[in-house]
Amino acid sequence: MPDIFDEVSDDLRAERTQALLRRYGVLFVLAAVLVVIGAGGYQAWKSHVASEAAREASQYFAAQQTADGPAASRADALPGLAALAQNAGPGYRTIARLREAAIKAEMHDLPGALSLWNDVSLDTGADKLLRDYASLQWALHQIDSGDSSMIEARLQQLTGPGDTWRPLALEGEALLALRQNQVDRARTLLKSLVSDQNAPDGVRGRANGLLTRLGS
Repeated sequence: MPDIFDEVSDDLRAERTQALLRRYGVLFVLAAVLVVIGAGGYQAWKSHVASEAAREASQYFAAQQTADGPAASRADALPGLAALAQNAGPGYRTIARLREAAIKAEMHDLPGALSLWNDVSLDTGADKLLRDYASLQWALHQIDSGDSSMIEARLQQLTGPGDTWRPLALEGEALLALRQNQVDRARTLLKSLVSDQNAPDGVRGRANGLLTRLGS
């Protein structure tokens, strides 16, 4: 008797399977096809991304080589960097704009450089470290003549404990204080830099030199 029940059970399972295949067979096949297409599409996408990254790297380093060449030909790097700034992925788009801004500043096109630094500093798709660097450059290049309240606001955003750009931002604040004849505040900021063992040697050396000039 158990054998008969087993056979009946097997027959019922077979009938249910056939019914399911008749009802959903097309969907099963379609699902299998989509899995295959998805796997192939993913591989194609990875290949495309790698190809684009290689192309962007080649374009950037070609522009970088031009920029590092003779000063007379430095401007020749700008079109390539501008193209990357428009069309590249987030990484190369950001560093292309930063390099373009640096070249423009060297060529005395300060408005053009400030515009690029400001764009990067506001770009939420860019790495925060690079955004903060762009904001720092925007502020430092206007220490002598820019709006003091706007510069101060930018610099204070970079002076938090452990901030990568804190020493340079504090140095900028000291220079801004001197511009505003706030000598005591400048001395306080410079002394804090001199005693900051985490500050780069160059920053500490400049701070010490300014203190000497201020008679401290």
